[in-house]
Amino acid sequence: MSRIGKKPINLPAGVEVKVDDKNVVTVKGPKGELQEKVSELLTIENKDNVVTVSRTGDDAERRAQHGLARALISNMVIGVTEGYEKKLQLVGVGYKAEKKGKKLVMNLGYSHPVEMEDPDGITTEAPDATTIIVKGIDKAKVGNYAANIRAWRIPEPYKAKGIRYEDEYIRRKEGKTGASS
Repeated sequence: MSRIGKKPINLPAGVEVKVDDKNVVTVKGPKGELQEKVSELLTIENKDNVVTVSRTGDDAERRAQHGLARALISNMVIGVTEGYEKKLQLVGVGYKAEKKGKKLVMNLGYSHPVEMEDPDGITTEAPDATTIIVKGIDKAKVGNYAANIRAWRIPEPYKAKGIRYEDEYIRRKEGKTGASS
């Protein structure tokens, strides 16, 4: 039995969960609404503000989908109540970011500034020149957009310059040593 899949999801006040006949789960909360299609091999029940995910059989595909479905629903509940955020830090001489309307403008050592427009449901903030905060209610979209920003300058191991997550550790390498003849 899936350890994660069998855990019930307790719904906080103000959160509604609806499941239609094709196993599309809709979660509404104070911050918005999210939808996710869950495998039809599973049954999802919402009784007394507790959501449970159970499987109808014990084959490999049902077992694989069980914990995934429960985690997705749990992430949606957290998203519509608290939301998600990722913090990125720019490390390097001249690296800076600023917000211009719905665009994030970054100077990353290229010959041109990098402009990225916020996708629907995602907001970015630049509280100072070297910090970017990505916020939203969908955990996957927040993580994906933060990874897209980071991909412009992945941290390198010699000087640790680049865009890194706030809690990321960069393993440093030793540079070249002088050649002796």
